Amino acid sequence: MHKFYLFLVLCLFPFSTFSAGPAVKGDSIDWGFNGPFGKFNKSSLQRGLQVYTEVCSSCHSLKYIAYRNLSDLGYNKSEIKAFASNFTVTDGPNNDGEMFERPGMPSDHFVPPYPNMNAARSANGGAYPPDLSLITKARGGGADYLYSLLIGYKKPPESFDVKEGLYYNKYYSGNLIAMPQPLYGDDVTYADGTKASIEQMASDVTEFLAWAAEPELEVRKRTGIAAITFLLIMAVLSYIAKQQIWASVKKKQV
Repeated sequence: MHKFYLFLVLCLFPFSTFSAGPAVKGDSIDWGFNGPFGKFNKSSLQRGLQVYTEVCSSCHSLKYIAYRNLSDLGYNKSEIKAFASNFTVTDGPNNDGEMFERPGMPSDHFVPPYPNMNAARSANGGAYPPDLSLITKARGGGADYLYSLLIGYKKPPESFDVKEGLYYNKYYSGNLIAMPQPLYGDDVTYADGTKASIEQMASDVTEFLAWAAEPELEVRKRTGIAAITFLLIMAVLSYIAKQQIWASVKKKQV
């Protein structure tokens, strides 16, 4: 029975509660997807996809998400097909035993920026840009950590020695990070006209990556709420039945 109750807890609360590593002190946001009734903001998710595509995807992969999953963001089949076709996928072998390239399809996973890990390290001075599919689950602090990291690039104190190839980040452990500042403001032009400030872009891409780490979040919460509601109703009915069944026995004892 204790396993069932554990299942209910996992259904209602996001896994960021159990994310790996120590919590990072930084800015906190009242994310709309937190809590048992929380939901993702589809407008923010769409803006976050734009930030990831135009800024983050040049270095970071998103290997666990397929283009067809973008239906969760409110896109229809035609829009997803058009989006996927913008990317080139290496496929094969063909009848001649050779690999070939083709436009992406909705069933394909997001095309990575590098063919392999060594190529990624070589292009980034030896540092490997991590896959972002589960980044909000792999870091202590979850979405708050990622948001704080993105807005944490500041001018270092005068006495702080920043080594070559590293960058000062207010919220990063040790304050030195190999990733250059990714957001400067107005890096993208939002389709909905939203002002693309650093904070806005950081918030949007963080929400998008929180969704990428757990696309089934809203379904899981609805399942948990339905299960708990069912258990509460059954508990009430069981209590009423128990009172009726034992009522005659109590009268005889009296």
